[in-house]
Amino acid sequence: MFRKILAMSSAEEHKNHEGESKESAEESTGFLGRVKEFIQDIGEKIEGAIGFGKPTADVAAIHISSINLEKAEIVVDVLVTNPNPIPIPLIDIDYVVESDGRKLVSGLIPDAGTIHAHGSETVQIPIKLIYQDIKDTYDDIKPGSVIPYKIRVGLIVDVPVIGRLTLPLEKTGEIPIPYKPEVDVEKVKFQKFSFEETTAVLHLKLENKNDFDLGLNSLTSEFWLSDVSIGAAELTQPIKIDKNGFGSAQIPVTFRPKDFGSALWDMIRGRGLGYTIKGNIDVDTPFGPMKLPIVREGGTTKLKKEDENDDDDDEEQV
Repeated sequence: MFRKILAMSSAEEHKNHEGESKESAEESTGFLGRVKEFIQDIGEKIEGAIGFGKPTADVAAIHISSINLEKAEIVVDVLVTNPNPIPIPLIDIDYVVESDGRKLVSGLIPDAGTIHAHGSETVQIPIKLIYQDIKDTYDDIKPGSVIPYKIRVGLIVDVPVIGRLTLPLEKTGEIPIPYKPEVDVEKVKFQKFSFEETTAVLHLKLENKNDFDLGLNSLTSEFWLSDVSIGAAELTQPIKIDKNGFGSAQIPVTFRPKDFGSALWDMIRGRGLGYTIKGNIDVDTPFGPMKLPIVREGGTTKLKKEDENDDDDDEEQV
């Protein structure tokens, strides 16, 4: 009797399992199954349409926008691409400029803007290098030298769903520490001499103390001869001065000898005359255009005729 009841129970349990399997199969292939597939398909399409991805960034260019003896102003162009369907904010930009592992300058730019949805934006990062600060910190960096640099940039963005990210960037290059050229007046050759008006040519010698070439485009200066101003002197022809080399320039001037008083007799006799020259030169360099000062005080030179022999030029060197 007990065995009969046990057999009936097993048969009943097997029947129930068969019913559940049949119901599960009907569910997967029937209406409920189709609903699940539809919902899953819609979810995948929505996820594909509004899915959030990681932005990308790259250094597009580095410009030296301005450079002189005091500072260099650098602009780093960073191209940031946002693959997401909504704008993302640039929370902060931090940067550091190094040379041979030594920090030259660092900074932080807060609230740097917004990158449009499915778009790219060029973000400009201005960086200023003050040469005096560099010299005070690293006394082995000399004026006239060219030093390597490495710019490290971190762009901090806030992406929905993903959260806050830092996009690291790095770029290397070279930057100059410019030095003003030395200038001497080798001689002053007059073409037409009279007490009322004399036309002459200043023969200048320029020494480039930089580790890079200078393309001299213009020179504007004030010139004094025996403490008498003879006005402005301007360059008439561009010249190139090699790095750590010399160049010569000829500059026409006009002045009145009678304004020189007692110094006029020294001028007539060909004796040495004191001079001062102060001004600026505009030059092209591998790093962009620069305006550099030129100053020479307490020099001596001689006034010579245009056709006079230059055999004694060694005596006229300043």
